[in-house]
Amino acid sequence: MIIGIDIGSTTTKAVSIRKGRVIHRIKTRAADAVTSATGAFGKMIVENGIKMEDIRRIMITGAGATKLKEDLFGIPTGKADEIQSIGTGGMFLANRENIIITNIGTGTAIIDARRDCIAHLGGSGVGGGTILGLAKKLLSLSEFGGIMDMAEKGRLNQVDLLMEDIMETDLSFLNRESTASNFGKMLDSARNEDIAMGLLNMVYQVIGMLSVFAAKSMDTDKVVVTGNGSGNLIGRRILEDITAMYRVCFEYPEHAEYTTAIGAGLIGAG
Repeated sequence: MIIGIDIGSTTTKAVSIRKGRVIHRIKTRAADAVTSATGAFGKMIVENGIKMEDIRRIMITGAGATKLKEDLFGIPTGKADEIQSIGTGGMFLANRENIIITNIGTGTAIIDARRDCIAHLGGSGVGGGTILGLAKKLLSLSEFGGIMDMAEKGRLNQVDLLMEDIMETDLSFLNRESTASNFGKMLDSARNEDIAMGLLNMVYQVIGMLSVFAAKSMDTDKVVVTGNGSGNLIGRRILEDITAMYRVCFEYPEHAEYTTAIGAGLIGAG
């Protein structure tokens, strides 16, 4: 059995892999990399009754991987490159090769994943961390659950300048409800709910457009979305609007938030 651990800046994910199949998945949160990794490992073996002697190797990746210098619990522990892990895990979950992957975490990475080459196309510092940071300052919220609940009740036309505010008719493929400028209107009467929706809209529009540019540059009309941000339902609706305008489809594999941990484990399995 191989254990793959992705030590992110906010959340650590771990998976167990046996004979090319993902058997278990868990998440933990901790303040530092060592606590995150050991906590994830401990939770994995305790909750699933895994015996230490059954674990052949541990593979770690992610932002905190460089902080771990020794083997964990005497088990051979290796490090996997994060981009290679995302690409490997993304192809595994999508069940195909030659894909563009947009991995939404604290920031966003866009990857060209092929069987013989996994390359980092680019990305952005805009991601889940952007939403959390701005929400903490603007809305006094620091948990995604509260931000999402608030955003569901928000109205974009209170904060965003829309095409209908500056045009009397649709412009090319842009309809009158399309955003002309994120936070470009910001009415004095805007509620916190409207600001929350504006934050999500801004972040996922940036991610969506970067993904469109990447897909078109690689002559494809599909993007596989992975990472913690892949499960954001409001984000998915925003990306659906981008699909309608630019004809680039976004796909969401099951268990996509574990993509990087899965990739690390598969790399360790050889």
